[in-house]
Amino acid sequence: MGFSFPRMAAIFIKEFQQMLRDRLTFGMAVIIPIMQLILFGYAINTDPKGLPTALVAQDQGEFSRSLMAALQTSGYFRLDQTLASEAEAERLLAAGEVQFMIVIPPDFERRLVRGEHPALLISADATDPAASGNAIAALQQLSQTALDPALRGPLSALRSRAAPFELRLHRRYNPEGLSRYNIVPGLIGTILTMTMVMLTALAMTRERERGTMENLLATPVTPLEVMVGKILPYVVIGYVQLGVIMSAAWLLFEVPMQGSLALLLGLIGVFMLANLGVGFTFSTLAKNQLQALQMTFFFFLPSILLSGFMFPFRGMPRWAQWLGEALPLTHFLRIVRGIMLKGSDLPLLLPELWPLLAFLFVAGAVALARYRRTLD
Repeated sequence: MGFSFPRMAAIFIKEFQQMLRDRLTFGMAVIIPIMQLILFGYAINTDPKGLPTALVAQDQGEFSRSLMAALQTSGYFRLDQTLASEAEAERLLAAGEVQFMIVIPPDFERRLVRGEHPALLISADATDPAASGNAIAALQQLSQTALDPALRGPLSALRSRAAPFELRLHRRYNPEGLSRYNIVPGLIGTILTMTMVMLTALAMTRERERGTMENLLATPVTPLEVMVGKILPYVVIGYVQLGVIMSAAWLLFEVPMQGSLALLLGLIGVFMLANLGVGFTFSTLAKNQLQALQMTFFFFLPSILLSGFMFPFRGMPRWAQWLGEALPLTHFLRIVRGIMLKGSDLPLLLPELWPLLAFLFVAGAVALARYRRTLD
């Protein structure tokens, strides 16, 4: 029997119609490329600018003002925090509210006029080296010319190839700028997001495909009991995964643990429950395991791109940051890096904890409502 174009055309039409009826698969084929184009084209930026900077200006002279103007003109620094004490600036840096802390000493102008090369202190949050790398390079170049407009008349001799002041740069929390200090803690969140959502999303659909859903519905268990009972085993699996990742982080990559391990374990539990609630919701929406996996991918792609794991969070436009703030992975990355690299305690982490708790409440409520509707 030879090849028949009519028979092939019939199979083509049948397969195309079947694909159009499966709206989720068709949507994935169309929406995912569009989503990737938008995110990579507009949201992803490997050269973040306008980084929040805390300025402690203990000298208000002309040279200090020229320096501040040069920093803002560079585009990399946003001097939106002018403080009176270094302690407050240190707190903002530790909390992750600012990327840089710049301290101008009280005798800066006097020592500069005398040619004594005063020191300018720059502290950078180096937990994500990619976020501050270009800004640090720009700062080092800026030190050569920042004060040129003010160095005129008798002071013009200070204009030279060498900067008239010393730049003391401290890369805080990651002095060597090692990328693994940023990536390995972030992998904890990304791996748990992928596995927790995916495994739980398959739970209810597996029951339907195996035909055991009817037996489950015939039991006297309540929807809340079913949801909690199905979620808890995956919490155990999540902590097993955590043990493997943490062991590798310490033994292979030598990532430090500056904060409390007990606090980290507790907050990871909140993060896992939030993702498990999403997975359980997907399991009540999907008709089969393939659809459940597709929904997982829809959730995981923006999570990994907009959370700050792969690309600097502050380099994204405002609308992308707003979307990223709605994702649990964004807040968990700040928590895990804060505990492991900064030694942050619970009060410092509360601004990141309450969005996780809110997400957990909403995801759990939606999952429970959807499961009740499934029962009906």
